[in-house]
Amino acid sequence: MELGIDLLTSGPHACVDAIVRMAREAEMMGYGAVWTHERVLYPAGDVAQPPGPPRPLPMYYRTTYEPVDTLAFVAARTSGIKLGTSVLTAPLHNPILLARRLATLDQFSRGRLIVGLGQGWMRQEYAAAKVPFQQRGARLQDFVSALRAAWAEDPVSYDGRYYQIPHSHIDPKPHQAGGPRILVGAAATAAIDRAARIADGFNPTSMSLERLTAAIDRFRTSAARAGRDPARLSIVVRAATPLTPAALGPERPFLGGSPAQVVEDLRRLEHLAVDHVLFTNVRQPPLDEQLSLLDHIKTAADRATVG
Repeated sequence: MELGIDLLTSGPHACVDAIVRMAREAEMMGYGAVWTHERVLYPAGDVAQPPGPPRPLPMYYRTTYEPVDTLAFVAARTSGIKLGTSVLTAPLHNPILLARRLATLDQFSRGRLIVGLGQGWMRQEYAAAKVPFQQRGARLQDFVSALRAAWAEDPVSYDGRYYQIPHSHIDPKPHQAGGPRILVGAAATAAIDRAARIADGFNPTSMSLERLTAAIDRFRTSAARAGRDPARLSIVVRAATPLTPAALGPERPFLGGSPAQVVEDLRRLEHLAVDHVLFTNVRQPPLDEQLSLLDHIKTAADRATVG
C-alpha cells in the first residue's frame, strides 16, 4: 500500500512556497504521490452541500490553487514522486482541452501523472460553466470516453452524447502508453457502478471502515458484472480526516487521529487490498506540524510493514 499527501492547495497556509516544500519533503519521506483537488468557485452565502442543510462553504476552500497548473509547477521541482488529481470535476471542462493539458503534464513529468475525475456536487459551479447539473453523471461517462479517444493513436475522432471530436490529430500524446490511469471518485451507488464500468480505479473518500468496505465491495462486484477484472482496477482512498499529535478518543474518525492510530487503521485496510491512501488534513495546522505528523505516519507505517 502506497501513501500520498494532498498538497496545501487550499486553506490559510496555501501558497507557492508551502506547496513546493510539501511536495519535496513528501518525496524525501518516501511518499508515493502528491495530490491536488479542484474548487472552481467559493460562492457567497449558503451552499447546498452534502451532508446536511445548505450552509456557507468551509473557509478552507476560500483560496484554492488550480490543480493541473500546480502539478506542472511541482513536477519541475521533484524527480520521481507521482502526481495526482483527486479530483477534477470533469463536466466543468472541455475534454479536448483537458486531454492536451494532461498529456503535456504527463510528458513533462515523464509519466508520473494519475488522473482522478469526479462529477462534483456544487450547483453554482455548474451554473458558471453553463452545464446542466442534472446531466453530471452521464456527462462524466461521456467525458472519460472522449478523453481516452483524444489520447488514442492519430487521427482520432469521437461522437458521443455530449462531446464530439472531429477527425483530427491531437498531440502531444501522454508519456504513458494509452494515457495515465483514470480514477473516478464516487459515493452514491449509481456513481460507484458507473466508476466500475468506465474507470481504471476507484477513489472513495474515507468514511467508517464498514461503509468503506461496502463501497469497495460494490465497486469490485459491479466491475466483475461489467466483464472487467477487479484485480486490475486500483483503489485509492482519500482520507479527509484530522491528523493530530495526540491520540483521539473512541469517537475518532477512521484514518484520523495520531500517527499510531492512523497506522492501526491502515493495517485494518490490508484485507481490502487498497493500493494507496492519500492524507488531507482538513484542519490545516501549521505546515511544520503537518510535515512532522506525516513523517511520523510514514515512519510508523514502514516499521509496521504497511506499504
